[in-house]
Amino acid sequence: MWLALATAAILLPLGIYWARLIAFGEFRGKPLLEAALTLPLVLPPTVLGYYLLVMMGAGSPLGALWERLTGHPLAFSFSGLLVASILFNIPFALMPMQRAFEAIAPEVRQAAACCGISRWRTLWRIELPLAWPGIISGMVMTVAHTMGEFGVVLMIGGSIPGTTRTVAISIYDSVQAFDMRAAGTMSAALLAFSLAALALTNWLARRRLQARA
Repeated sequence: MWLALATAAILLPLGIYWARLIAFGEFRGKPLLEAALTLPLVLPPTVLGYYLLVMMGAGSPLGALWERLTGHPLAFSFSGLLVASILFNIPFALMPMQRAFEAIAPEVRQAAACCGISRWRTLWRIELPLAWPGIISGMVMTVAHTMGEFGVVLMIGGSIPGTTRTVAISIYDSVQAFDMRAAGTMSAALLAFSLAALALTNWLARRRLQARA
């Protein structure tokens, strides 16, 4: 849960920035940027986990720099797991936000500009209130996906108790130890959480459609 909440907190401002950039911006390389940000949706988790492990390993420039600064390795730590979680959750946070910003009529932003309202004030007073269902949906999907992710988490964080062991990893460890009762309890809790997250996301999507109508 700490990993899920930290990931959502970091991706909230980043997702809003990227979503607005893609929704409103017209620039060279936009299709490539959009493809790169949504790549984790189609890339196998083991492939993404492998490249992240190589990037964070002690033999990599990033891993070596992190270890010199902190005295601890980046891979198989909560910090490394958080970096990986942010990267593989980008599309789950970004796509609902992007759709919400794209649903804002261009005339609304043009009218704000004609009235002399600054871009920052337009964001806070107009765009965010109109796009909030998509923003909340992105955060809910990020938390739910983080709770259930297995492949990338296992490769980057392993299963260190109190540090990198997530619910999904705990279920796997319980099955390996033939503790089916614990695995069943955690699986049921994760199933209920995921169902509630999807129900909330669908409700917010309907609210957005009703607002547009």
